[in-house]
Amino acid sequence: MNTKYLDLLAQKYDSEEKVVTEIINLKAILNLPKGTEHFVSDLHGEYQAFQHVLRNGSGKVKEKITDLFADELSEKEMNEFATLVYYPEEKIKLIKNSFDNEKELNHWYAQIIERMMKLVSYASSKYTRSKLRKALPSQFAYVIEELLYKTDEFTNKERYYSKILQQIISLGQSDKLIIGLAYTTQQLVVDHLHVVGDVYDRGPEPDKIMETLINYHSIDIQWGNHDVLWIAAYAGSKVCLANIIRICARYNNLEIIEDVYGINLRPLLNLAEKYYDDNPAFRPKINPGEEPSDHERLQITKIHQAIAMIQFKLESPIIKRRSHFNMEDRLLLEKVDYDRNEITIDGETYPLEDTCFATVDPEHPEQLLEEEEQVMEKLLFSVQ
Repeated sequence: MNTKYLDLLAQKYDSEEKVVTEIINLKAILNLPKGTEHFVSDLHGEYQAFQHVLRNGSGKVKEKITDLFADELSEKEMNEFATLVYYPEEKIKLIKNSFDNEKELNHWYAQIIERMMKLVSYASSKYTRSKLRKALPSQFAYVIEELLYKTDEFTNKERYYSKILQQIISLGQSDKLIIGLAYTTQQLVVDHLHVVGDVYDRGPEPDKIMETLINYHSIDIQWGNHDVLWIAAYAGSKVCLANIIRICARYNNLEIIEDVYGINLRPLLNLAEKYYDDNPAFRPKINPGEEPSDHERLQITKIHQAIAMIQFKLESPIIKRRSHFNMEDRLLLEKVDYDRNEITIDGETYPLEDTCFATVDPEHPEQLLEEEEQVMEKLLFSVQ
C-alpha cells in the first residue's frame, strides 16, 4: 500500500529535498493565523450593494486603515483613503482634477503609494509570501515585492527604492499601480467568501453578481431557493420557469429575462394581450428611480397575470402527484366558485376582487390552454 502512495508522491516531487521542503512548508502554514472568512446571503440581484460589501470587506478595510494610520491621519483623511481603496478608478479621477500642477500630483502619488504599500503589507501579514505574490497585479509584482520588503535598518539601498518610486511616477504608471494595490488589499482582507443562498430574483443585476463570483479568488456557494428555480428551469422544469418570470414581472425586472439572457417574451406578451386587461393587484413594484411608461406598466401587468395563472395550473398536478408534500391548500383554482367570484378556504368563503380567470376552465381549472402550452414550450426552449 505504501508503495502506491510513494509512486504518486514521486510524480510530483522527484527528490528527497523537494519532499522535505514541501513538508516544512505545509507544517509551517498550519501555524499561520486563520484568514478572514466572509459570509453573505440574500444578494437578490443587488449588484451595487454586493460590490460595496466586497470592496470594503464589511468594514475590515477601514479597520486596518485605522490600525495603521490613526496616529498619522485625521478621520477625514482616513475616510478619503478608504474610499480610494474601495473605488480606486473613480477616486483617482476626482483627486487628479483637484490638483493645480503636476508637482502637487506627483507628491500625492508618492505619498499614497507608500501608504498603499503599508496597507498591503499589514493586510498580508497572515499569509505566506507565495500567497501574497499570487494576489499582486502581475505587471507590477516584482516592483511591489521590492518595495514591500524594503527595510529602514540599512541606508545603502535608499536611492534604489527612491528611484523605483520616481520611475513609476515619471513613466505614468502610478494610477495603474494604485488601482492594483487597492484590489490586492480587497482580496487580502477577505481570504474566503461564503455565499449562503439567493443570488437571483428581485434585484436587477444577478448576472453581474454571477460574473463576480465566477472570477472570485476563493469561494463556495450554497444555492438558495431562488437560485434553484433558475437551475431547475434550465433542467427542464416549466413550473419553475413560470415562477421565475412571474417574480421578474412582479418586480419590474423582465429585462434580466429578455435583454441579459436573450429569452424572447413576445409569445407570452401576445397571449397576455389577448386575454388580460389592467389589474391593480398585478401591477409591478416600481423601485425608486424607475419610471416605466403607462404602456410598459400595462404590458407588465398583463404578463404578470398570464404567467401567474400558468404557474397555478402547472403546480396543480405536481401537488396532487406528490401528496406527501402536504400542499393541498395551494390548489386554489379548485376552491373558486367562478359564477359568484368567491373562494372557500378552511370552511370560510371570501369574495374575490381583481380576478383574472379568462383562461381558466371551471370544470378543469388546472388544464392549460393550447396557447399557454405553446408559450411555455417556446420559453423553455429559449432557456435551455
